[in-house]
Amino acid sequence: MGISTKEGLDIDLYQNKGRFLYKYAGSFLENAVKICFKSRFPESGSKRIENSSGVRPRMFEIDCLVGNDAIEIKWRDATTDGDHIIKEHTRLKSIASSGYKPIRIMFYYPNRSQAKKIQLALSDLYAGLGGEYYSGEAAWTYTEMRTGIDLLSILNRIANERGVS
Repeated sequence: MGISTKEGLDIDLYQNKGRFLYKYAGSFLENAVKICFKSRFPESGSKRIENSSGVRPRMFEIDCLVGNDAIEIKWRDATTDGDHIIKEHTRLKSIASSGYKPIRIMFYYPNRSQAKKIQLALSDLYAGLGGEYYSGEAAWTYTEMRTGIDLLSILNRIANERGVS
């Protein structure tokens, strides 16, 4: 295939780093955020609602329901396909029609231009349905404002104690 041994090793290395980052570190951050909300709002938690705008999927899950705030927690969203935005639009309409306010917090913005365009469209969808959309620094600030927990400082302190930059 024209790939040198070094390139093959680099591909394996970056594939494994990517797998770890996306599967484990991302899940860790999302779960840590849920714990912050659960600590501040013990009655909060995930909730499944019916898809009121279509047939597939039949149900949607709200990551963290705090009162009427349906909070979607994403460490990062790099999806670039058109089906993603259609499904997200359907999910948001179902949340709003169920009487909840859709709120999205996404801590790291995607790098690819197509994924960035989709995030801009999603931000508009949230606003159009009376929701809120926070990404990057605003997501960290929103989490701290709502929960009273400065999760970013905690994670930075842990990383510094372990010599991770």
